[in-house]
Amino acid sequence: MPPPSTAPAPPSGQSSGAPVDVLVVGGGIIGLVTAWRAARHGLRVAVADPWPGGGAAQVAAGMLAAVTELHYGEETLLALNLASARRYPAFVAELTEASGQDLGYRECGTLAVALDGDDRAQLRELHALHERCGLDSQWLSGRECRRLEPMLAPGVRGGLRVAGDHQIDPRRLASALLVACARAGVAFRRERAVRLLVGDGRARGVALSGGGLLTAEQTVLAAGCESGGLDGVPPEVAVPVRPVKGQVLRLTVPARYAPFLSRTVRAVVRGGSVYLVPRENGELVVGATSEEQGFDTTVTAGGVYELLRDAHELVPGLTELPLAEMRAGLRPASPDNAPLLGPTALPGLHLATGHHRNGVLLTPETGEVMAHALVHGELPEAARAFSPRRFEGTSLSPAPRPALPQELSA
Repeated sequence: MPPPSTAPAPPSGQSSGAPVDVLVVGGGIIGLVTAWRAARHGLRVAVADPWPGGGAAQVAAGMLAAVTELHYGEETLLALNLASARRYPAFVAELTEASGQDLGYRECGTLAVALDGDDRAQLRELHALHERCGLDSQWLSGRECRRLEPMLAPGVRGGLRVAGDHQIDPRRLASALLVACARAGVAFRRERAVRLLVGDGRARGVALSGGGLLTAEQTVLAAGCESGGLDGVPPEVAVPVRPVKGQVLRLTVPARYAPFLSRTVRAVVRGGSVYLVPRENGELVVGATSEEQGFDTTVTAGGVYELLRDAHELVPGLTELPLAEMRAGLRPASPDNAPLLGPTALPGLHLATGHHRNGVLLTPETGEVMAHALVHGELPEAARAFSPRRFEGTSLSPAPRPALPQELSA
């Protein structure tokens, strides 16, 4: 079954099979922003996806956490993440005007806290890394953390305040991108791409599940963790992405409890990460597990228990809130957890996938990078470290595509 979506259905597009300049395989937020930006550059664009606007955006929490998501050894990725974070205010303004929709963007900041001595030491190391990288994060005592967020547990030992890590509602983002694409003239084919067409040494489009062909001068694989399963892709340009499962809960904050939290709050509890993202509409997103379970999107009792247990230790009052939704999604991860962007060794074939935990954050930058690559034939200099060709000559294999549609396909 397709994932439930709040996004409106896009137009069906042309059924004539006329060639387009750019075909985007995958209608998640990465595919949609690629299509929208390419169309804004005057290219004729089509998107092939059975359920455009669905995908990972329907599960993601929407943290724009370039600083608090920093991991050791990811300094190159940090530069890309920061560039995208800087784009967000102007991107939101432009997309809001293009779609007429509110994206739920909040410049509320993030508070990362520690619950015991070990967590505090780990957070201190992260703060030192921030300082070495020239990032803006402020160390707070436990008392100062509770002054900012009174619902925090009394045992909080300290924390990092990062004013520049914001949030957006990914479901609203997907909906707005759908509308903006339609208004920019993007055509939608609500079918699954089943095979890449290759002729005269270059990609020529795809065969669709309904039996038709959709031909294009340039084809972009942007189907998330399913990008590696398209038949017909030559072995030398195989897409090395795998699914990483994440379970997420959505709770409702009744008016009598508001404001429950004023900003995103995150912590490491028993070695695992947990975050709480409060929306202005009263929704509280709690996530996320990280599980190497292939294409499984089952919500498990253990996953729900762990999230509620860890969130309760962080914010004890959380267990009084109504539980509105439980979902599991799939993050598309590359071997180095950085995105695969731009031209491959096969002329006419591009990738826009592998964003792992940074897909929502990297949406604006990905749109700009892919538009540049599609118009000029090469990546802008700032994105060249993320070329798919960095894995050429390795023995990496993509994850096998499931036989049946999964909940998250982009």
